Amino acid sequence: MSSFDNEFSDFHTLTKDETLKFFHTNEASGLGADVAAQRLKEIGENSLGDDSKIDYKAMIIHQLCNAMILVLFISMIISFAIHDWITGGVITFVVGVNVVIGLVQEYKASKTMNSLKQLSSPNAHVIRNGNSEVVSSKVVVPGDVVSVKVGDTIPADLRLISMQNFETDEALLTGEALPVSKDCELVFPKAEHTPVGDRINLAYSSSSVVKGRAIGIVIKTGLNTEIGKIAKSLTTEEGLISRNPEFSFWKNAWITIKQSCGAFLGTTVGTPLHRKLSKLAVLLFFVAVVFAIVVMASQKFDVDKGVAIYAICVALSMIPSSLVVVLTITMSVGASVMASRNVIIRRLDSLEALGSVNDICSDKTGTLTQGKMIARQVWVPNFGTITVTDSNEPFNPTVGNINLIPRLSPYEFKNEEDEDVGISQDFKYNYLKGTLPGKLDKRLFTRWLETATLANIAKVFLNNEKKWTVHGDPTEIAIQVFAARMDLPRSVLTGESIPNGDNDDGDSSDSGNDEKFNGNNSGTAVFKHLAEFPFDSTIKRMSAVYQDERNDTTEIYAKGAFESVLKNCKYWYGDDHDTLMPLTETDREFIQKNVNTLSSEGLRVLAFASKSFNNKDITPELSAKLTSNREFVESDLIFSGLIGIYDPPRQETAGAVKKFHQAGINVRMLTGDFPGTAKAIAQEVGILPTNLYHYPKEVIDIMVMTGTQFDDLSEDEIDNLPVLPLVIARCSPQTKVRMIEALHRRDKFCAMTGDGVNDSPSLKMANVGIAMGINGSDVAKEASDIVLRDDNFASILNAVEEGRRMSDNIQKFVLQLLAENVAQALYLIVGLVFIDSDHKSVFPLSPVEVLWVIVVTSCFPAMGLGLELAAPDLMDRPPNDSHAGIFTWEVITDMFIYGFMMAGACMATFTSIIYGKDHGELGQNCNNKYSPVCQPVYKARSGAFATMTWCALILAWEVVDMRRSFFRMKPETDEPVRQFFRDIWSNKFLFWSIMFGFASAFPVVYIPVINDKVFLHRPIGYEWGLAIAFTVAFWVGCELYKYCKRIYYRKKSVARNPEQDLESSSMKNPFEAYSTSTTMQTEIIINPKK
Repeated sequence: MSSFDNEFSDFHTLTKDETLKFFHTNEASGLGADVAAQRLKEIGENSLGDDSKIDYKAMIIHQLCNAMILVLFISMIISFAIHDWITGGVITFVVGVNVVIGLVQEYKASKTMNSLKQLSSPNAHVIRNGNSEVVSSKVVVPGDVVSVKVGDTIPADLRLISMQNFETDEALLTGEALPVSKDCELVFPKAEHTPVGDRINLAYSSSSVVKGRAIGIVIKTGLNTEIGKIAKSLTTEEGLISRNPEFSFWKNAWITIKQSCGAFLGTTVGTPLHRKLSKLAVLLFFVAVVFAIVVMASQKFDVDKGVAIYAICVALSMIPSSLVVVLTITMSVGASVMASRNVIIRRLDSLEALGSVNDICSDKTGTLTQGKMIARQVWVPNFGTITVTDSNEPFNPTVGNINLIPRLSPYEFKNEEDEDVGISQDFKYNYLKGTLPGKLDKRLFTRWLETATLANIAKVFLNNEKKWTVHGDPTEIAIQVFAARMDLPRSVLTGESIPNGDNDDGDSSDSGNDEKFNGNNSGTAVFKHLAEFPFDSTIKRMSAVYQDERNDTTEIYAKGAFESVLKNCKYWYGDDHDTLMPLTETDREFIQKNVNTLSSEGLRVLAFASKSFNNKDITPELSAKLTSNREFVESDLIFSGLIGIYDPPRQETAGAVKKFHQAGINVRMLTGDFPGTAKAIAQEVGILPTNLYHYPKEVIDIMVMTGTQFDDLSEDEIDNLPVLPLVIARCSPQTKVRMIEALHRRDKFCAMTGDGVNDSPSLKMANVGIAMGINGSDVAKEASDIVLRDDNFASILNAVEEGRRMSDNIQKFVLQLLAENVAQALYLIVGLVFIDSDHKSVFPLSPVEVLWVIVVTSCFPAMGLGLELAAPDLMDRPPNDSHAGIFTWEVITDMFIYGFMMAGACMATFTSIIYGKDHGELGQNCNNKYSPVCQPVYKARSGAFATMTWCALILAWEVVDMRRSFFRMKPETDEPVRQFFRDIWSNKFLFWSIMFGFASAFPVVYIPVINDKVFLHRPIGYEWGLAIAFTVAFWVGCELYKYCKRIYYRKKSVARNPEQDLESSSMKNPFEAYSTSTTMQTEIIINPKK
């Protein structure tokens, strides 16, 4: 029995002493060796799982033990048993390819856990029995006292008890890009929920120490740590053996048997496509056995060698032996096509899944947007608003126009209705020349500009190739680029060197860059850097301390999130730089209005503040506080202004969102940004409608939510929402998981993007997990199904389009193959009614003819169908049914109708030859060898064989488009004849496969020995005409059937646009769509023509 409660997890709410008491340990002496050993035995090793090597033997058995492979094995044995070495060899190759590809995919999947295991620290410094020891991290137990320093990887979750300037990098866990400063003295309220990333009195397993050192108590180990919970979520613990205490022994036994058989045959594991194919294989196996029994029963079980061979052959005709290899090759080709479109497929199964996606949850920064910030607006109180326009190069400070709106703030400018507002053009020229309008004090803007450029470590410079290059955080880069626009980059004030290409020595060979930006030609620094307090994710601001040599002052410059900076501000400037005014609550509300105004335009808002000390008044004690006491440095600041930074959407994003909507796919944004910014960007790219006033209030309120609002809702409350949020701002990884769960409860088939370790659970839980290739972590990539090589949202559109094409093509060749199986089986079973003079059935097709049609005629055209280009209306169709998969009722109906028509055409050819000129002569012993009396039967077989071969090839062309006419696959063309030939020539592999199939019928009919000894048929003459006629009749029947389908599906095959779903339930009156305010903002479509 454990000496502590191992289920307790709220250690951030305990003091240091309470934590030590909880684990019965001591800071000075730690645990005793006996106690540590006992806890290790009780709790287990500090490991993320079994570290044993991959069991390749088990993987091979897993690949072999599924229904389709077992059926193929039986087919292979049958083929070799009837001495058909070619078919046996082909099926052996198919089995080998399937097993090898399956092994590769399973091996890649197993690396997900391995990548997490590599994050753990191999050793740990612990205090036991009063001595400092280095032990394997596996034997660390809760209650151990562990010390960590710079460069260490934290071995387990710790409650910190002492520290010095301690910071950790938790990007892999929380997604926070910057180091997190810890505070061991902090204790959080027990009644409040504190997110994992905000528990700064804890340090987490697998995070790395980037600054300082600390001592902590181990509170969680192994799979109980925060990183362990992620690892645990990526594995499934459900076994095959049912032990449900609520069930009886017999029910548990039945469930166990059912689950074991399902797992063995592959009918209950894997993707929907694999499960359906496995179930199909099991069904076909039993049908094949029944058909074989029927053949033998028709001969009253008087089974000789000929009957046995034919019974096996009829059974084999039901098995699409080329299906697996065609499916594998098609998916491999699809994966290659995806790679060329910046999408890397990690699991071939996801190709099928992409075609069923009807909901996409995407991140904003870097995916929907460029991830390259541009400063758009700057507000300096009592000076005015500076705007930057016509700038489409984020890193180039020489492109764009800078204008000034004097005196007015963004909020005042937006709401000014009484008079026209004058905008001062060419602000930079007027500022530098001192010709600003009115009585503006330029020192107000100068103060803000110095704050912006000095509270910043980014660099902007021209490299040796004359290209603008940047170093630093994207937000700081945007601010530094703006400062460079005003000819005041950081280097001008500090005198620091500017990098030049590969050289960082700042020599005089620099091209014009120094001339433009380095106004300090003497080389003496105007500002001397004294100290810096870096950005802290817990307080969301940073500050820098400089000595101003010009004015003999010490300056403090701060910037950060507006709410963080504003709460530390006590003053702001009046009409000039010499007037300080207290910052009242009314003033703060006015600043908040300006923040909201900037946010509503899709801008990320940062605030700036400063304060100054005269060096003559600085005592040694004050000097020490200015360089070490952050709380003092960042208190009583003077608010100096705001900046609105724009992360422009990628040019292709809006178009991609529109196409997704047209394809019946909803797009949602889940981002860590502020609600106002997220909402504005969502409206700009089309995720949110711009005319929100058309919608009921209850819909508007839930269109945009924060992560906290969404997480505070219960599952029932979420399910009762009229629609799920289209935008969730300030969301956490757990918010993403809850969104996926909510979508699944609404029977949605969703895709989710992610980049960090903390996104792995949501990526795995989504039907299709999409990881970022550039900014994504290895763990996220391993947990995902596909990876975007360029982190571009539009690449998801490429993936979905390719997924739909693949699903469409899989449907086509599955339909072609199974329709042929239906035709062959039906034709051969009905053919048993032909009885010769020995009272034996005369088989209308010989075994070799059957195998020839299965292997030669079917396989290559099926491969060609897998390579077919996307249909013109592919992205106008609704998403595929995720439950039905490729086996929709349309496909099933088509399979039987085409199969019946093909069997009818073959039967018509056979009976016309037998009962026409030859008057029904069925000969004697015509199943084994040729004799003159068998001439009619052998010729009838030749005609039926030609008809079966050609109908199968015609069917391959007909299913290229399952509804449109083969002769008018693009009915909108103005050149129908030329377009027809372009269509059939566009897929050259399919064209030549069909041409080869057509031509192959003639040699096997005419080549001596092969024809009558192997295929059991003879050369024919007029019979070719009958074969051609009934093939044409089959072709006409296909076209008539598809014409009926086009009428039936005319209004059922167009995707439902999610935008229309919202519009239809919210339009106030039928004339509102025509209002000027509406039509100026967005395109309203009423009753669109489809």
